Amino acid sequence: MRHVERALELHHIAEPHYNCCQSVVIPFAESLGLDPDAFYQAAAQFGSGMRRGSVCGAVTGGLMALGLLGADNQTAVEFQRRFREQAGALDCSDLLRAARENGESQKSHCDRMVAAAVALAEELTAAK
Repeated sequence: MRHVERALELHHIAEPHYNCCQSVVIPFAESLGLDPDAFYQAAAQFGSGMRRGSVCGAVTGGLMALGLLGADNQTAVEFQRRFREQAGALDCSDLLRAARENGESQKSHCDRMVAAAVALAEELTAAK
């Protein structure tokens, strides 16, 4: 299963809930043979912009995935630049505000952010 498909599958599980950060990083952890439960726990407080509307959980999960894949700092900076360019912002509160203004539901918006972060991490690292 591709990382994007797995991320969206996790994001749609009702119980237990997978936040955006967890949904992005866990497929990469799984593909590397790492314990997904450990990443579920480690990423638990990074959803909803670190629980305060700050950096989007999908961005945080993408940065975690880059770390797992051995990406350098330049790649992390490029990830953030391209995510901001594609999505319009990095902060959860700004992204959600724009989604509401465009009539997009939060669920649809977050699915889109999760998919974008995973695809971008894959692209920048050629992860398979």
